[in-house]
Amino acid sequence: MTRKGILGTKVGMTQVFTDAGELIPVTVIQATPNVVLQVKTPETDGYEAIQVGFQDKREVLSNKPAKGHVAKANTTPKRFIREFRDVDLGDIKVGDEIKVDTFEAGEIVDVTGTTKGHGFQGVIKKNNQRRGPMAHGSRYHRRPGSLGAIINRVFPGKALPGRMGNNTVTIQNLEVVRVDTDRNVILIKGNVPGAKKSLITIKDAVKAAK
Repeated sequence: MTRKGILGTKVGMTQVFTDAGELIPVTVIQATPNVVLQVKTPETDGYEAIQVGFQDKREVLSNKPAKGHVAKANTTPKRFIREFRDVDLGDIKVGDEIKVDTFEAGEIVDVTGTTKGHGFQGVIKKNNQRRGPMAHGSRYHRRPGSLGAIINRVFPGKALPGRMGNNTVTIQNLEVVRVDTDRNVILIKGNVPGAKKSLITIKDAVKAAK
């Protein structure tokens, strides 16, 4: 299956009117041109993929190998470097740019981002558990509950306190509402994971909505 994709950053959310007058919420993704840094083929790498770089960074923050790698594409060091597999290589070559016009309004895409981190949280906030009685004698207020009847062992899957958020999440089958080539912006219907200014990966959908 031939796939396409682009890297961008989350700007925030707004709302737009459709031609039918319907008001829908959209997420604004800023996707400046991605530069193709490497083309991988089955003969040399064992699989087909393109490696793209997104968002310039200062040269002082890059080492010599990184500078030499991007120099082959005649571009500056990039902050984010990712691969898109199963791409129809066609005429794609190192140094080409992937722009927002790769997608068009009405297409269905999968969007990947890193959710907001909330630090260490207890089971009530993290797993939506109920608290116990708040009377003085209950001795059970916000605890995780029984850890099992077996000594020295906790059953797998037991909901416990721990780190909440900061996970890589993919939302499937979202609709592209509008593409603004002048501002390098893609408007996607609904919300996508991640905080503002975080990295977002947009690919065409693996599972087309029926």
